[in-house]
Amino acid sequence: MEITVNVNGQSYTRDVEPRMLLVHFLRDELGLTGTHWGCDTSNCGACVAWLDDVPVKSCTALAVMADGHTVRTVEGLERADGLDPVQQGFIECHGLQCGFCTPGMMMTSRWLLDHNPDPSEADIREAISGQLCRCTGYENIVRSVRWAAEHEAAAEGETVTEDTSVEVQA
Repeated sequence: MEITVNVNGQSYTRDVEPRMLLVHFLRDELGLTGTHWGCDTSNCGACVAWLDDVPVKSCTALAVMADGHTVRTVEGLERADGLDPVQQGFIECHGLQCGFCTPGMMMTSRWLLDHNPDPSEADIREAISGQLCRCTGYENIVRSVRWAAEHEAAAEGETVTEDTSVEVQA
């Protein structure tokens, strides 16, 4: 079946099997290996990408479902002037260890900040609750998202509520 999908601002047309998963389309057909394939059951969230600006677990979405739609992957986060604040936050606050869950966490975090630019720790934890990290214990991931929120607000000249329950540790 022929599909055309806009991925990270570029249009791609491919002939795919109707049962091909979106994660395999992104990785195998387009070579976008930032979207990780983890569990095949939608439990881990490593495969999160956006389908028409909504985070989806691409291991349970078919590629044909994306026909005529827009997909954004972790490769599409980088901005013309550098890294997305979420990406920078994960670096600054050590929001990753092995890195396997990181692309999905970043995509979910970016969506959260686009819809709630000043999330509380509880908001962040709720947003990422559908994703598993086996390394970090989530503390540094939460710090990373707060860092991104604070730096985006500062860049836009806004004031954000500092979440005093999140302490940065060296």
